[in-house]
Amino acid sequence: MSWWMWVLLGVLVVVGWYLSQTAGRLDRLHRRVDAGTIALDRALLERGSVAGELAAARLPDPATAAVIGDAVHTVRRTDQNNQLSRCLAESNLTQVLGAAFDEPEAVAECAGYPGGEELMADLESTTRRGELSRRFLNDAVRACRDVRYQWLVRFFRLAGHTPWPEPFEMDDAPPAGFGSR
Repeated sequence: MSWWMWVLLGVLVVVGWYLSQTAGRLDRLHRRVDAGTIALDRALLERGSVAGELAAARLPDPATAAVIGDAVHTVRRTDQNNQLSRCLAESNLTQVLGAAFDEPEAVAECAGYPGGEELMADLESTTRRGELSRRFLNDAVRACRDVRYQWLVRFFRLAGHTPWPEPFEMDDAPPAGFGSR
C-alpha cells in the first residue's frame, strides 16, 4: 500500500469517528428534549391541578376563582398536540394567576384561609417548576437545533426521521405577589 492510501484511510477513520460521535451527541440531545418535554408537561399539569383546587375552594374570592377556574378549564380542554393553542392557553392561565396574585396582600389573604397556606405554597412551587422546566426544554431544543444545522449532520442525515424539535414559548412569569412571604 502506498502512502496516499494510508492518508485516505486515516481521513476516512477520522471522519467516521467524528460522525459517530456527532450521531451519539444528537441522540443524547433528542433524549434531553424528550425528557424536558415530559418534565414541562408534568409541571404544567400540576400547576393546572393546584389552580383548579384553588378555584374550587373559591379563593381568593368567588369572582376571581371563577376566572381562574375558566382558565384552568380552557387549558384542560385544549388539544395537547396543538402546541400553539396550548401555549396560548397556558399563557392565559399565567396571566390570570398574575392578575389574581399581583400583590403580596392577595397571597397572604388566601394563605389565611383554612388550607390556603398549603395551596398557595403548592401553586408557587409548581409555577416556579414550570418556569424552570420550560427554560431547560428550550435550552435543550436550542442545543439540538445547533447540532442539526451543521452541514455534515444534514448531508449524512444523522438525525434520521426524528421530528424537528420545537421550543415551548409561553408567558411563565410568576405572579408578583409570590416570593414575598
